[in-house]
Amino acid sequence: MDAAFTAEQDEIRRTLRELLLKRCGPDEVKAAVRTPAGWDEGLWRQLGEHLGLPGLALPAEYGGAGCGPAELALACEEAGRVLLPSPLLATAVLAAPLIAALGTEEQRDVLLPRIAGGELTATLAVPGGALPLALGLTGDNGGDSGNGDSGGDGGDWAGGGRAGGVQARRTPDGWRLYGQADQVLDGHSAGLLVVAAHTGGYARSRTQLFVVRDDIRDDDVRSGAMGLTRTRRTALDETRPHARIELRDMKGELLGPEEGADVLGALARLGGSAAAALAAEAVGAAEGAFARTVEYVKAREQFGRPIGSFQAVKHRLADLYVQIQAARSAAYYAAWAAAEVASWDDSVEGGPEAVPDPAVGGPALAQALEALRAVAGEAVQLHGGIGFTWEHDAHLYFKRAASDELLFGPVHRLRARAAQRAGLFDAAKAAARGTAPGAAAGPAAQGVGI
Repeated sequence: MDAAFTAEQDEIRRTLRELLLKRCGPDEVKAAVRTPAGWDEGLWRQLGEHLGLPGLALPAEYGGAGCGPAELALACEEAGRVLLPSPLLATAVLAAPLIAALGTEEQRDVLLPRIAGGELTATLAVPGGALPLALGLTGDNGGDSGNGDSGGDGGDWAGGGRAGGVQARRTPDGWRLYGQADQVLDGHSAGLLVVAAHTGGYARSRTQLFVVRDDIRDDDVRSGAMGLTRTRRTALDETRPHARIELRDMKGELLGPEEGADVLGALARLGGSAAAALAAEAVGAAEGAFARTVEYVKAREQFGRPIGSFQAVKHRLADLYVQIQAARSAAYYAAWAAAEVASWDDSVEGGPEAVPDPAVGGPALAQALEALRAVAGEAVQLHGGIGFTWEHDAHLYFKRAASDELLFGPVHRLRARAAQRAGLFDAAKAAARGTAPGAAAGPAAQGVGI
């Protein structure tokens, strides 16, 4: 692994940081989240048209920059530093890679250039709070578990063919979707929804992805009665808006071909790069809160001297600094691993064994979320009385920390999933039985993932 950034990567970081520092201060953030979209549409257009941010990791043939997960993680780190309210995560990290990986050539030609230019925003709609499970971060999403077990084609997180979730049925004029998803990032404003839905009923259920656009309507579709209804929900973190999506006999287009698409596998692979981007974003937010706290303790005086000169305060800040640096290293490694997996082919020396495990994104995300929570909590404490007020921006970082863990964690499940994939639970079971992991003596001697 080469840990040094290229000149191009350094330039991406520098350019984006300069723009966001000018256009995305605390006052601008608070003003943007109160708009109907929940983000500054003018700034998003600038990021799309002049910097190509939405298409940073998309192939150049579809109007993207042709970069990869590492560059996208750097962009997310800078966005997290200022708590940028934008559809970057939903569009560039979650939805666009799925369209690029699974979409037909026609779907990619039509949708990806519009996404890359910032003209079209998109998001991934997963029923309930199952987004981390769908991405394989907190459990087996129904595809390959990574340790030899297979969950089949079910994906019960999408509804399992039972009541709830989103169901899809084939009609003479195409696919129709019905159901709802309650926590869809930027679902109230996205022009394109990639919806995870179950097909085939209960007995032969299978999770598929469908493309849904608000402008796809029949003459008989009445708003509020049939079709697509979006409701922006009150969020703990206003900079991370989400919505409830209700589908009532809504027309959808199957993403990719009818047969042969490995939907659950694609979602699991997306989990590695998405976790790396989220970890980098959390590291950026932690560093932003840390920098503001250091600036405050250097200026705030008590007993005739800056409070930052007291040894107890120095020790607390030093501990936070170490947590941030450790989380950054983990996030960068996860981004590198995701990039290596994305560029792997059969010609790589050493074969599949030489490719890093993309599942390192889960532990990296857990460490970054822990660091952000610690830094945000200390930021509120070290700011003293003003840190508890709505007028100060310390609470924005604290809410981001709490919200991210609710949406993409919790931390202990991210780590439990990593331990399961590594076979640590199997080893513990084998030790309890007094046998070596994998020692074959029948079904009882074989490790079973928890």
